[in-house]
Amino acid sequence: MAPTHEMVANCGYQTPDEHSNRPSYFATPNESPLASLPLPRSPLRRPPFVPRSSHGPAFETEDSTAMPPAERQAESNESSPNNAKATLEKHSSLGKVGIRDRIACHTWTWFTMTMATGGMANVIHSLPYQAAWLNGIAVAFFLLNVILFIMNCALASIRFKSRPGALTHSFTDQTESLFIPSAVVSFAIISINICQFGVPHVGPWLLRIMQILFWFYIALSVLASATIYLILWSTLIFPIHTMTPTWVFPAYPLLLTAPFASNLIQAAVQTNQQVVTLNRTAIALCAVATQGAGCLIAFMISAAFIYRLMTQKLPRDFQRPGVFISIGPFAFTVGGLVQLGNSADKILPSNFLGTDLAVPIIKVMSVLIGLWLWGLSMWFFIVSVGSLWKYVRPESKMPFQMTWWSFVFPNTALVTATTALGKALQNNGLQIFGCVFAACLIVIWFIVFVTMIRCLYKRELLWPKDTQ
Repeated sequence: MAPTHEMVANCGYQTPDEHSNRPSYFATPNESPLASLPLPRSPLRRPPFVPRSSHGPAFETEDSTAMPPAERQAESNESSPNNAKATLEKHSSLGKVGIRDRIACHTWTWFTMTMATGGMANVIHSLPYQAAWLNGIAVAFFLLNVILFIMNCALASIRFKSRPGALTHSFTDQTESLFIPSAVVSFAIISINICQFGVPHVGPWLLRIMQILFWFYIALSVLASATIYLILWSTLIFPIHTMTPTWVFPAYPLLLTAPFASNLIQAAVQTNQQVVTLNRTAIALCAVATQGAGCLIAFMISAAFIYRLMTQKLPRDFQRPGVFISIGPFAFTVGGLVQLGNSADKILPSNFLGTDLAVPIIKVMSVLIGLWLWGLSMWFFIVSVGSLWKYVRPESKMPFQMTWWSFVFPNTALVTATTALGKALQNNGLQIFGCVFAACLIVIWFIVFVTMIRCLYKRELLWPKDTQ
């Protein structure tokens, strides 16, 4: 068997290429039975990555090497959306693609849109300078996000009902399975928005419901994260040269627990309701535990991503928006921890851990840890923006996919983290920077949304043979 890396004279190791052709010994059969014939001196390249299942290797045809490995995996899955698009090609040529055929192309990646839209409502709510018109825009984003979330749930249900087995196979599709947790994250963001815009203006019954939903979400996030990773590790192989930050997506549900807890506690403080007994200490400590687990998982995956960049260069064009996903885990952690630290005097009892200094110590620690992770988030932001430099040239274009929403939702966490640190440090510079960042993010959201509508109208999305 050929080694993973071949030594090239005076050039070091040659890294594997996902689109490289097959080695010469696969290209043509050996016409002579003699094994001592001279072999070519050119270095052998590793064959392209072939996704494997737990049942053994999947053999591919010669034509399949022209297709990215993630797409080949989906093509082999007869209930996957890409395969549905392939089977609908004959209908497309006859102009008979109906609404159900287009719905069959719906994937879990569409929930990244609701992550971004709900995140925009959260960003505007966190701004230090508030006005009635800003609150109106935030509520509009929140209501739009609820509508989009219901629409996505309906489209996904129709797809899974009309195509038996599609739901099961979506969990083993190499591309789509990574985005399944985006539905769970969207639910968490909507819950956070309800705490921000609903609880302070409604009776104690809503606060009681949100407390129940918080504990439900804690269990759901842990179960969803562990289950998705176990399914992926049991059924698929992800070589390091195919690595992108989307590998961290199954851990994303854990990363919304601290922001959920901080907003729930803040909503209870704002309403000053004594009817509902809110165990703030238990909520905060449980959120810190799950948030820490998600952040550490993301940290380990980020190390693998740095290794992939050092050995394989930047991801391909259609994967490039996913680089921004590396910002989210640490930015969400900063926002959640700093907000909980700011409310430590309302969360912890006076003699917590047997000392009266627990509250000021936790406030200082939350800010210091927040600054550390905020710096890491800003570094990933600079790297992510720099990875798009070649698309400034007119001849370079990036095809639209639903992963374009990665330009928005990780950065919403970075804005909330920035404003939270600015409030904790009483720093006007950070607060102004957060406001400017939020304004730019609103513009980016509209650009991505309008581009998505345009692609839907031009039949480039939810259409056979597209790649989402």
